[in-house]
Amino acid sequence: MPWFPDFASAAELARAQIRAAGQADPVRQYLTALNDGDTRALETVWPGEVVIFDPRAGEVRGHRELRRFVSRNQSWLGQHHARTETVATTCAGGRAVVELLAHLDGDGQELAWPVAVVAETADDRSVVFRTYCSQWPVDGLRPIRPPILTAGQDHPGDVCGRYHAALRAGDADAAVGTFEPDGYYREPVGPHATHRGTTELRSFFAARFSAGGIGLEDCAVTDDGTRCALEYNCVRWGDRELAPQAGLGVYERGPDGLLAAARVYDDIEPPA
Repeated sequence: MPWFPDFASAAELARAQIRAAGQADPVRQYLTALNDGDTRALETVWPGEVVIFDPRAGEVRGHRELRRFVSRNQSWLGQHHARTETVATTCAGGRAVVELLAHLDGDGQELAWPVAVVAETADDRSVVFRTYCSQWPVDGLRPIRPPILTAGQDHPGDVCGRYHAALRAGDADAAVGTFEPDGYYREPVGPHATHRGTTELRSFFAARFSAGGIGLEDCAVTDDGTRCALEYNCVRWGDRELAPQAGLGVYERGPDGLLAAARVYDDIEPPA
């Protein structure tokens, strides 16, 4: 059958093209698999190990568990008529951090749910996806999210580092001073909980620091020069030690080097 070698070559070329596209934008491919309920392209791109850390499903490891997770997740997304829009993408050092707003239908109203997905690749065969979001908008609960990563050696610098120093110290004025006059802080529960401008930010941080500073373990920094994404474990609030809880913050610099935006993805509650 003289056509067989050509057919095989075409199939191999198609697989190579799928792999190249998936490796260039792993989060988009992951989201497509979740929406479509089809893992074949994802498994073609990443024939080695696929690991997912999901706040609802926990740790998912291997292709068999991947198929089960995607099937269950597609059903949930379908029930809520979910659709997503991309807010921002930050890429550096083998990691991509994609911030999304997931629009869900519930009780006759549309819910805008902030979600961030980190894709990290150590080689061209395996990938790890880490999803961060608050469960409060969809479940009305704030479960403790155990650590995903351990404390690392990288730390945010420049204005992002000064902002985190203000968090640790519980210094509201110093925190506000790291933002542009029209900068904003968006809480994990959604766009409706956005604090913009000096007056709103000062009121927000003064209330947030009423119990003292917030202690974070820096785990992984993804910084492209415009945005700095920090994966962390929150271990302290004021004088109270907390069970370590995983979260992510994205800090976007403005043209003058101050923060134009801070968007946070976690379920950490202030101590009572």
